[in-house]
Amino acid sequence: MEQIQCFFSDYFVSIGMSELSAKYFNMICLLLILIIIIFVTDRITRKLIIHFSNKFSEQTKTNFDDLLVNHRAPRRIAHLVPLFLTIKLFPIVFYDFPHFESYVIMLLKVYAIILTIWIIRSVLKTFESYFKTLPSLRDKPIDSYIQVVMLFIWIIGVASILAILINLSFLKFFTTLGAASAVLLLIFKDTILGFVASIQVAINDSVRIGDWITMEKYGADGEVIEINLSTVQVQNFDMTITNIPTYALISDSYKNWRGMQSSGGRRIKRSIILKASSVTYLTDEHIEKLKTIQLITSYLNQRQKDINSANEANQIDKSVLINGRNMTNLGVFRKYLQTYIENHSAINKEMFIMVRQLEPTAHGLPLEIYCFSSDKRWENYEYIMSDIFDHALAAVPYFDLEVFEFSSGIVQQ
Repeated sequence: MEQIQCFFSDYFVSIGMSELSAKYFNMICLLLILIIIIFVTDRITRKLIIHFSNKFSEQTKTNFDDLLVNHRAPRRIAHLVPLFLTIKLFPIVFYDFPHFESYVIMLLKVYAIILTIWIIRSVLKTFESYFKTLPSLRDKPIDSYIQVVMLFIWIIGVASILAILINLSFLKFFTTLGAASAVLLLIFKDTILGFVASIQVAINDSVRIGDWITMEKYGADGEVIEINLSTVQVQNFDMTITNIPTYALISDSYKNWRGMQSSGGRRIKRSIILKASSVTYLTDEHIEKLKTIQLITSYLNQRQKDINSANEANQIDKSVLINGRNMTNLGVFRKYLQTYIENHSAINKEMFIMVRQLEPTAHGLPLEIYCFSSDKRWENYEYIMSDIFDHALAAVPYFDLEVFEFSSGIVQQ
């Protein structure tokens, strides 16, 4: 070993070079040889490990090892061999200059920490990609958890590098760092809030990847495509991307449409505003005329029979229409809409169906249609709702009712 350490220096001294210069040239030559050995070893090791990794991944059924290769984990693990070789051989290079050895050890330790972090990062990225292929975890914020682990690893790694550079023990460095915890909490405030939020979102199962959410404060209305440590990405229906802070999911209000998407229909809840002055009692002539509308013919026959029987039994004076029991054009119209919706092919009959009268306002008398469309796709839902209200608005005059609207002579302020 000593012959190798002094081989070049002995040669340079033999050709007349000073002893100090010979030692420097000896170190440079040995360093060049070491670099060549490390480079060749790294190339050979990398090719061998990658080759065997590819062969192994082709023979296995799971795709985990394929993802491991894709994220370059074997390539980075291959760098460990040249590192160990360097640690073994560098004392030979700096045999005549032992004071350089401490600096080289420091650099090797820093490189070892960085290489370890990159290897762990490749493995974690592999787990992230693998978990996303599992149906049970596909809608979970895996990115957030991986980022949290990587954040702690980078903090530990950077702290270790700083401890090495200032020649301080790892434990003592972190003890000193504890005094600056308030500053660190301020720097990583958003990250900590995002981490807490992502944990709460996952535990409460309030938002998943693929959910349709609406958050007016941030202009988000679309599908959640990614949940990570700091932001939630929402692809809006106009194909734009909105980034929402993760902690906003627990601090601000938003609407998640998952319940609608997993249910049997999408809710229709809209009103027709009628003129209150157009509501009247129906005479026998009006009733006979309305019986020509097939959807309510049987209803009118039965209803008229029941009302006449009740009025006759109580000897009601029907010379004045308000006396006794009567049908109104609004009530018959409400029954017509109820029957029409119950027979509509695009409405889910197993979900709630109702036509109700709301409280009258200065703008008229609202008649609300409440039901659920079977098709939940936005464009089809809008078409179904429009089709129902096209028909309802066109049917209003048949019942001697009027739709309320402001007169052109009224100026609104």
